[in-house]
Amino acid sequence: MPLANTLKTILLTSCLFLTACEQYSQPTQQYEHAVQGAFAAELSQNGDYSLTSSIHHGISLWDNRHNKLLFNWYHHQGQNNDVFIVRLSSNNSVALSASRDEFALWDTKTGKSLGFYQVSDSPIRDIQLSENGQFVVYGQVNGKLVHINLRTGRRLEAPLHREKINSIDMSSNGRYVLSGGNDHQAFLWDTDSAQVIQQFEFTQRISMVRLEKNGRFAFIADNQKASQIWDLETGKLKSTLIYRARQSIFSSVRFIKDGNYLLTGNGTKKVVLWDTKTGLAKQDWTVTPRKETRPKTAVVYSATLWSDSAIVTESSAGLLEIWPLAPL
Repeated sequence: MPLANTLKTILLTSCLFLTACEQYSQPTQQYEHAVQGAFAAELSQNGDYSLTSSIHHGISLWDNRHNKLLFNWYHHQGQNNDVFIVRLSSNNSVALSASRDEFALWDTKTGKSLGFYQVSDSPIRDIQLSENGQFVVYGQVNGKLVHINLRTGRRLEAPLHREKINSIDMSSNGRYVLSGGNDHQAFLWDTDSAQVIQQFEFTQRISMVRLEKNGRFAFIADNQKASQIWDLETGKLKSTLIYRARQSIFSSVRFIKDGNYLLTGNGTKKVVLWDTKTGLAKQDWTVTPRKETRPKTAVVYSATLWSDSAIVTESSAGLLEIWPLAPL
């Protein structure tokens, strides 16, 4: 009898575990934001809005809380959409869309254009927007960073990288910029003084950098297995993400919960929540690919908190999905 009871307990526990896994393997809600998939997408920090770029709809701004399309924008009406980067200011007032040689700013309340800018000397690799849309910074193939104050016209150029830039980020106030490139280096840069605050040396090309919105922490990852979180107040390494794969290329990274956690996405449907103190994974989800795609995969473009008990994702499948989140 004791053995039988033990087996029953194990089977019951296994069933409960499988049920929990099954529950988390499916989104609680799903909405289509782009027919036949998206080129790019970004969620606002609070999850209220999504900005997408797609072949059929141009650039689209969505109200996620009401599942309502607010605006469709185009760089060039009647031409193919080549926008591959979209950004939302952290106060949700300004949207940015960029192709390789131009970028545009849009008022999210009125839908009106706030400006259209050409970049002719070298293609754009990445671009970021400050909290209120006053500052823009972009990184180029030639290794140069360009920081612009759109109100005053002040333009600051910094040829920090010897090779092409792969990823950049900017603090909410527009002052600090973090960049990483093919030259195995990342730079934290103060745009007020035009001085480099900290330089980070890696052994491989850097593929992703992100700042915590207040500039307290930095995430830097190369194209192999080095994925580090730095405390920028002390200048010291805070933690390293721990995973079994030989490499992990991140397509989306965001600090949440005051920098205590990190949400990452990759090119094979996976979203992971990490503890920034330990570098350990806490939860993971798998976004839904489109039925007609071969192979059955999707790139995670953006992920953030939806509520205390849910996260929300946007992917190349053109789907916004809401997922259960275990208590943190």
